Amino acid sequence: MRRPPGNGEAASEGIGGWGLWGRQEARRLGCAGHDHCGQALLQIGINMMALPGGRHLDSIPLPGQRLHLMQVDSVQRWMEDLKLMTECECMCVLQAKPISLEEEAQSDLILAGGPGPGDPLQLLLKRGWVISTELRRIGQKLAQDRWARVHSMSVRLTCHARSMVSEYSAVSRSSSQEMGQIEKLLMEKCSELSAVTERCLQVENEHVLKSMKACVSETLSTLGQHFGQLLELALTREVQALVRKINASDNIYTTESTTGNLFSLTQEGAPLCRIIAKEGGVVALFKVCRQDSFRCLYPQALRTLASICCVEEGVHQLEKVDGVLCLADILTDDSHSEATRAEAAAVVAQVTSPHLPFTQHLGSFLESMEEIVTALVKLCQEASSGEVFLLASAALANITFFDTMACEMLLQLNAIRVLLEACSDKQRVDTPYTRDQIVTILANMSVLEQCASDIIQENGVQLIMGMLSEKPRSGTPAEVAACERVQQKAAVTLARLSRDPAVAREAVRLSCMSRLIELCRSPSERNSSDAVLVACLAALRRLAGVCPEGLQDSDFQQLVQPRLVDSFLLCSNMEESFV
Repeated sequence: MRRPPGNGEAASEGIGGWGLWGRQEARRLGCAGHDHCGQALLQIGINMMALPGGRHLDSIPLPGQRLHLMQVDSVQRWMEDLKLMTECECMCVLQAKPISLEEEAQSDLILAGGPGPGDPLQLLLKRGWVISTELRRIGQKLAQDRWARVHSMSVRLTCHARSMVSEYSAVSRSSSQEMGQIEKLLMEKCSELSAVTERCLQVENEHVLKSMKACVSETLSTLGQHFGQLLELALTREVQALVRKINASDNIYTTESTTGNLFSLTQEGAPLCRIIAKEGGVVALFKVCRQDSFRCLYPQALRTLASICCVEEGVHQLEKVDGVLCLADILTDDSHSEATRAEAAAVVAQVTSPHLPFTQHLGSFLESMEEIVTALVKLCQEASSGEVFLLASAALANITFFDTMACEMLLQLNAIRVLLEACSDKQRVDTPYTRDQIVTILANMSVLEQCASDIIQENGVQLIMGMLSEKPRSGTPAEVAACERVQQKAAVTLARLSRDPAVAREAVRLSCMSRLIELCRSPSERNSSDAVLVACLAALRRLAGVCPEGLQDSDFQQLVQPRLVDSFLLCSNMEESFV
């Protein structure tokens, strides 16, 4: 199940601005999906089995094969033969070899297995991740004054940098003068780092070492900057080639493959999204979305656009090419598949996200807002799956933050009835993430006076009461956080709606006050969330103002009568009794 767009995490950036490429344990791309440990062990085995005459008789070429085999590299032939060989002695050594728990000892496992031949993008991403990891580790060992490790890792870093430069030159197009200059500067700094760390090994005076440590740190920082510049230039060239390929192609398979490559790059973090946006990726993808011959590629292109628009440059490019108008056309055209309209909703959710401050200046959105809101409500009503409903409701939730007129539009479109009916349909609303979107819309709409009567008419108070009891199924941090948001927003909605006495009386009748008191007094019920506690105290005070007889004296004296901050401190410091 996809989580709603607009909640993107900040890209992790390290030395040179690239860091770990937004990866979490080398995720997502194919270059990061190899079994590095298995490859490393295989490589160890290969090195240990390099014995003279180690080939089986089966591998000796027949006379008719000799001419062909003379043209094959002997090492390559030997490695092919290894697939058919098993040497028990070597396998026993491998099984007995201890695996170090040291973090640096694991680094060699990461490096085993290179990218596929002729694949410059995979090569850059993998080598880039490896080198940035080495830079980070060298910085850690330098801070610990572990000079032997710093030197050995500096030598290894130099090897990786040289490999990246030579391998990329072998598979890429002609190198530019600027890239050549930065490559030269990078290798000079690598050599300088290796040399100065080697000298540090021979120095015993602490004062001298301290001054040399500052020199090493400066060299490391400059090296990181050169590496980041080189990597950005190389990736920019590759992105430019992909964008040109999309613009020039009228072949559906070529366009599909190239768009897929772009999407994979967007998953590597914000730096690559910025490069794609600056190099015309948004323009090229909207060009695809405006060609009927590429209709089957619309979902993939729109999914890529949603990822790119997590950065400011992507949103600006979208506005320049009238992207909002294109999204509105797709959403309002019933001839498009549900998947296509769902992905268009994902782009809308991304560009209206309240978590991205630059999206608030998207002036072109207001012109098409009514059409988009109408289409999104319809998509929620007709959604055939939980994912489609999630994307459409997330877009609506973000739009209610984007402009207050959207709430009035939703009221006129009977959106409350559509959303509350969906809550009873497990096929559409089956996760706390989806309920988070629904209760967000209700909370923002509850500022309107007319909203209360619609809520009562659709039995909405009982559903809100149910959201106060939202519990995670899996216990994952993301799901727990979503449940907290549902509880908090449900309490906020209840507090706002209880301005209307009819809503307040209905809430008291449904024992909402008892549940609010339980959430206040029992930290485990709210997962010790302070935000949920504040919202529940506010809702309880609002209900108590209408129906004070629903409270016991102790609850009134502790949760209602004092100042809000005093009640908050009392409940937040309250320990549960297990007697």
